[in-house]
This record gives sequence, structure tokens and C-alpha cells, in this order.
Amino acid sequence: MQINIEDVSPLTRKMIITLPIAQVAQELESAYRKLNAEVSLKGFRRGKVPRQVLEKNYRPKVEYEVAEKLIQGTYFDALEKSKIDAVVHPDIRTQKFVEDGTFVYTAEVDVRPQFELVEYKGLEIEQIALEVTDEEISQELEALRKQMAPLQSVEDRAIETGHLAVVDFQGYHNGNPIKQVVGENYSIDVGSGQYGKEFEEKLLGLKKGEEASQETDFPANFANPILAGKKVEFKINVKDVKERLLPVLGDEFAKEVGDFADLEALKAHIREKKLQAKKDAQRGDLTDKLMKVLIETHDFEIPPRLVAYEIESMTKELEGNLERQGMTLESAGLNRDALVEQYKPAAQARVKGDFLLKKVAEKEGVKLENEDIDKGFQRISEQYNMPISEVKKYFSSRDDLLPFMAELLNEKILSFLLDAAIMKIVPASAQGMSDIN
Repeated sequence: MQINIEDVSPLTRKMIITLPIAQVAQELESAYRKLNAEVSLKGFRRGKVPRQVLEKNYRPKVEYEVAEKLIQGTYFDALEKSKIDAVVHPDIRTQKFVEDGTFVYTAEVDVRPQFELVEYKGLEIEQIALEVTDEEISQELEALRKQMAPLQSVEDRAIETGHLAVVDFQGYHNGNPIKQVVGENYSIDVGSGQYGKEFEEKLLGLKKGEEASQETDFPANFANPILAGKKVEFKINVKDVKERLLPVLGDEFAKEVGDFADLEALKAHIREKKLQAKKDAQRGDLTDKLMKVLIETHDFEIPPRLVAYEIESMTKELEGNLERQGMTLESAGLNRDALVEQYKPAAQARVKGDFLLKKVAEKEGVKLENEDIDKGFQRISEQYNMPISEVKKYFSSRDDLLPFMAELLNEKILSFLLDAAIMKIVPASAQGMSDIN
């Protein structure tokens, strides 16, 4: 094997790989022998077709298959011998069976950027002071009362705020029904705002068996692409109206909710739970802030193919989400080229951030241990209510396990950086003012 390397750009290398006559001849001979045993040509017995006849009839097919085999069988050896630190699959630009019997192909690869870490420990990050207000606890208690309240159908009474309306509805655009916007025996908590203020207000005053219609203009940036930018008419039929028989808020209510001695114990539990939830949510915000500072303080080029791969991955994730809703990019009114531009900044940040985290791991000796993987399995088990054995079975494939391990390692590195960061505590009101400014 002969390998020549050319620099295409600071992060792209072209490998020109020439395979020797003997290796190429052996693979071609093997392919033609296999073909001879499989094909039937008029005038020849199976397995007795002369090589030149096979070449005349099947040469393009055989050379295509052999070329694929030769490339797959030699590329990684060539990479290792060249000591190229490739970071993404190669782009095979040319491949050719040469008249002298050799086979030549070129592979363009992106390589790992070389850079030095500057500031990464002791980064100053603003952290909002967390608190749980009495109003938040009151709201949680009211939500618990609603959850535990038995429902009772309301006969001959109009829908009021707080009622549960059971409806059938169909959405129409330009007079045509939208097949994805339909519901039967749909329960709507009137006044919750979950289904939009206008939609819920239209139900007020209606009784069981009555019908109504509501036109809604959805903004172009509406989360549901089926509705985004459309004027939709909803035709609604009220099937039932129910009211909640709310329990009295007191010590007995607390005991019904769980193992609480009294109402104050329940409030304390709610406060602790909500504070922990805020801490968990804030950790993601702190991580984003830390990564933003880390990326801004390090200036180096990143491999373009890796960015393109990341964009493709993000696009495929979107396509998967749409497919589960019975849609495609086209039916959702999305343009692939526009998505590439939209996703590019985030993809660049992901790629650059990943290089930075891996560099920190190398310098600080941060490694993934079996204990870390077990904790990751445990987290997924709790999140999806699955036995640990089922979670491990899901990650039994190397293709599934390696990305999961990479994610866990990044989390561990980020925890190291957050622990080393300097947290500047700011009150929530001050944060609000800084956002405005």
C-alpha cells in the first residue's frame, strides 16, 4: 500500500491510496469466481463461463463491488499508518482501477484541531438566588386539590372557569378539515390556558349538547408546524360538563395526600421538592453559561464535515419528531436548506464545545468509570420506569452504548468545571433587570 498525503486546508487532508497489483488481482479473481458460480449465460455451463465473457457482461458491477471491499478493507490501515487523527468518516472523492493493475482512491478527511487551553477553571458564572415563594406553594396545593377532587357531571348548567369540558372538535383551514387537528371526548380544563385563552373562553356559557365555532390566527412561529401561520376554524361540540368537588384544605387533606402529619408538613415537603426542581433546572442554565464563556475564550477552527454531520443529525431528529406526528419536512412547510442555516450556529457550538470538553478531560485526567455508567443506567431506569436489566439490554449494542458513554463523560467534565467555577450569586430581580438592559 502506497499513501500520499496532501493538505487541502488546515483541518482537511487528502489521502491518495494506491493498492498493489497482487492485492487487487486477488480480490477481482475472487469476485469473478463467485460470480461464475452464481450466473447462467446462454451457451455455457454454470461455473464454466470464461473470465473474459464475465468481464464483458459484468465488469462494472464487479469492479464497483470490489472497489467497495478494497476501500473498506484498507482505509483504516492507511489512516493508522499515516498517523492522521481523523474525526469523521472520510469523503471518498475518486476511485479507479488503473491499467497497470493497481487500484487508486482518494479520501478527504477532517482532522482534530490543535489548540491550547487558556482559562477553563475558576470561570465566573452568574447564579440566580433560588427561593420558593408562599404563592408557589399555594398554587401547588390548589393543583393537588384539583387532582384529588372527584368529578361530578353538571346538568343544565353552563360551563364556568374551573369546569372540565368534554368536547369533540375539528379544525378547518380554508373550509377543509385538517386531519391532524381533531379530537373526540377531549377533556379541557377551562381557564387553565392549556389549550389557549381564546379557545377556552369560547366554551364559557355553553351547556352539554351545544355547539360553537372559534377562529384562531396562529403566528408563523407557532410551535405546532401544522397550525403555524394558518387561520383555523374550530367547530366544537360539548359532550359533557363536569365540576370538581374540591376537598377542604387542612390537616386531613395533607394526610390523604401522603404520609404527612399535618398541612405544615405537606407545605415543607412541597417547598423542598420545588427547590430541588429549581436547582436541577438551574444546573442546565449554569452549564449553558459556562459553555458560552468557554467557547468565547477559545479561538480555533473546527472541522467543517463534523459541523455538517451535526446539522444532519439535528435535521434527522426533527424529521423523526415530525414522522411521529404523521408529517414530513415538506408537509410542515420546512425547507432543508433553510434548516441548515438555522442549525449551523448551534452545530458549531456543539462541535467546538465537545473538543474543549475532551481537551479538559485529557488535561485533568477525567475518565468515565463503571460507576458512572451504572448511575447513567439508573437515571434512565427511573426516568422511564424501566428495570435496569431492560435499560442495559437497550445499550447492549456498541453503536448505542458509545454515544451514551460520550454523553456521560461530557456530563462528568461539566460537573468538574462547574465545581471549579466561581458562582456570583445574584437576586432574581437583578437578573430580570439585566435581561431587560
